[in-house]
Amino acid sequence: MTAFSLNFDYRCPFARNANEHVLAALAAGADWEVSFRGFSLTAAHAEPDEPFAWSDPAQRPDLYALAAGLAVRDAFPEHFRTVHRALFAARHDHGEDLRDVEVVHKALATGGVDPDAVAAELETGRPFATLQQEHEAAVAGHQVFGVPTFSNGRDAVFVRLMTRPGDDGATATATIERVLELLERHPELNEYKHTTIAR
Repeated sequence: MTAFSLNFDYRCPFARNANEHVLAALAAGADWEVSFRGFSLTAAHAEPDEPFAWSDPAQRPDLYALAAGLAVRDAFPEHFRTVHRALFAARHDHGEDLRDVEVVHKALATGGVDPDAVAAELETGRPFATLQQEHEAAVAGHQVFGVPTFSNGRDAVFVRLMTRPGDDGATATATIERVLELLERHPELNEYKHTTIAR
């Protein structure tokens, strides 16, 4: 079984693409053990000489959706994949503001989990602490700077996938296997980027 982690923030459209590929492949039976890990773009974009204040109440709206996803992952894991997809969809398919608690709660309900139960979990502060730990571990361990970032534990790569898989599990599996192949076997390939984007 192939094991890897995938850092995400619901704000990023490329994170949406990569996570949809992974979710579609898993639904199709891909033999992977995937650890979905939170990474805050808000914290990543803080001023270098001014460490991000994780405990600052003013920052909580920017972290709420991400912490909610982690709360579901850890406390209601049977709902995580559907909630994960729903939170990405709220932002990127429906153009909604994930800083709005009601938007997040609607996505939670769409994913089949009780929003009040997740809100109660968030009130404990545990999901926010988990987010901080996962974010800081990614930065300290692999100098992660953005999402989506795939890691096999030894190395990590930031990847931009331009397509969405829909329900095509075979294409999704092949796409992620290609990413993992490059990560595992071709460390000499540090950057490969098309100069133009086909429309």
